[in-house]
Formats: sequence, structure tokens, C-alpha cells
Amino acid sequence: MTELVTIHRLADAEQDLSRAAEILRDGGLVVFPTETVYGLGGDARRDASAKKIYAAKGRPSDNPLIIHVATPEDAEPYAFTCDLYYKLARAFLPGPLTIILPKKDTIPLSTTGGLDTVAVRCPSHPVAHRLLEKCGFPVAAPSANRSGSPSPTCAAHALADLDGKVDLIIDGGDCEIGLESTIVKIDGDSLTLLRPGAITPDALSLVCPTVKIADAVLGQLKEGEKVLSPGMKYKHYAPSSPLVLLDGAPDAVLRFLQSEQATKECAILCYDEEIPLLKQKHLFPVGVKEDLAAHGKTLFHALREADATGVEVIYAHLPPKEGLGLALYNRMIRAAAHTVRTIDN
Repeated sequence: MTELVTIHRLADAEQDLSRAAEILRDGGLVVFPTETVYGLGGDARRDASAKKIYAAKGRPSDNPLIIHVATPEDAEPYAFTCDLYYKLARAFLPGPLTIILPKKDTIPLSTTGGLDTVAVRCPSHPVAHRLLEKCGFPVAAPSANRSGSPSPTCAAHALADLDGKVDLIIDGGDCEIGLESTIVKIDGDSLTLLRPGAITPDALSLVCPTVKIADAVLGQLKEGEKVLSPGMKYKHYAPSSPLVLLDGAPDAVLRFLQSEQATKECAILCYDEEIPLLKQKHLFPVGVKEDLAAHGKTLFHALREADATGVEVIYAHLPPKEGLGLALYNRMIRAAAHTVRTIDN
């Protein structure tokens, strides 16, 4: 049975976090909160722990895991760092940034999906940070959900997906950001953005002037293309019901949604402004139109809630591709398996 522990105050959680660290040290699995989404943690140094993570999630073993450490310097025994790594660390860590570096032999290939690189992250969530301090070793932690489904932004989502498959779930409340970390790969003096997140390309360019965006951020992986980071698969973050993204003028999209509500059972991820203009059935507000941070925080929760209605289709707005919108676009285009409907009138 999976044990659930709730932490209200970090000062009162020392005993629970010590026990969680011991479970990880003994090769067990622990779900814990981060500022982005909940993570499914195992000892990153253990081949057996990585295999347990893949099995619990039903995740393909070629999809690399991110290792979590308490401080940027803690990556030294496990990765070959460089000046640019520490420049990024000074600017953004602890925080929602993952940096891909050449790996050392202390991290098994099972953790890195067979790659000779390792993805390193230092979460800023106080519970995650204290847990990593107590561990003293890197914790491999993908999102704590079934592979391919929406990532968990609260402990209840993780419990729904992983009950009986992990030893312990730590409930530290709702995640602040709600979208997985930005992932970059260092290529000499430049960066390649592999997965967008709360740290945008514009923010990265203040530290490193050359930031390239991988083709797979906006499009699909090419046939036979290697998965360099989590989240690059063709379909990801997806509900069971088909998700369709709507692109078009706001008035035209609203008329389409009103028509669809009259003819079929559908769920809608809508803007707050649209609530009075639509039937009050299966509506899942994501915030006001311009508040992209609110959209990010509510997206995965809204997708899960919409999916639970059992409707035949879920509709949502196609996000912009600028700033934080790029991260939303990246997640939603994968959740929809690149299904976009253009509304002309």
C-alpha cells in the first residue's frame, strides 16, 4: 500500500522527510512536490531504481529521467559541468530549469535513457529542497503520473495514477507553476531549448545570447529521431478523450463553441471572460485570456477534470508561441496529438 503524508509546515516535517530519504536510499520510490509538478523519485545512481520508475509510470525506457540535486554544485560527481552551466545556475537555480550535460559513469545509462548526457535540476520547492539535502545523492524524478497522461499538480493526481506502485507520496499542496521545467542543452557557447517552461527563451538569452529552439518544441519528432529530453514524444500530457485545439478569431471560436455545446457532449477549457457566454456545463476555466501564468498553473488540472466527465471531445484555445505561451503551446499541441482546427467564421 502507498502511504500518504501531508506537510503543512516544513519545520514540522523533519521526521517524515528523513523517512522519505531512507526509503529512497533503500531503493524505494517516493512522490514529492516541486514548484513545477509532482515528481516520482528514485535513487538516480541505481539501475534498479530507474527500472522501478519506468515500470511504475509505464514509461518507455528510452525516455531519459531528470536527476534532482539540492545545489548546482551537487551535480559535480555526476556530470561534467562548465562555465555556462554555472552562469545559468547563478541566474535561475534553484528554480524551474533543467540543464543537460555530459554524464559521468556514476549515473547509469538506465537513468539517462541510454544517452551519454544527464539532465540536472535543482528544484526551489522547500519540501523538495529539504528532501534532497537529507538524501545527499541525486534523485531521478520524472512527473508522477502514468506515462503520457497530464502531469500531476497536486498529490491527489499522483495518488490516482500511482497508488500501490510507490512507497510514499508527500502532499505539499498545489504546485506553484504547473508546467514542467524548461530544458536546455549546452552546446559550446550556445543553448538549445528542448522543452520550454516558465524560464522563457528571452530570459535565457540574457545569460547566453545564442538560444536555438529545437524543431521538436513546436513540431513532431522525426522518424527515428532520438529523444534527448523528457516531453519530446509525439503524444504526451494527454487526456483519454480527444483534445482539439481551436485557432481563429475570438468571436468565431466562441460561436463554434456555442454551436458544439448545442449538438454534442463536449468539455471546454475556456477563458474566464467566456463563462457567461457559454452553457454552464463541462466548463473548465483556465484564467483570463491574457494571464498565461494562470493558464499554466491550471492546465493539467483542467485537462484531468475535463477528462473525468467522459465527454466525446475536449476543446481548448490554441496558445500563442511567444513568451510563456511557448510552453503552453508545446504541452497542448502534444496533449492534442497536433490536432488543431482552424475556425474561419
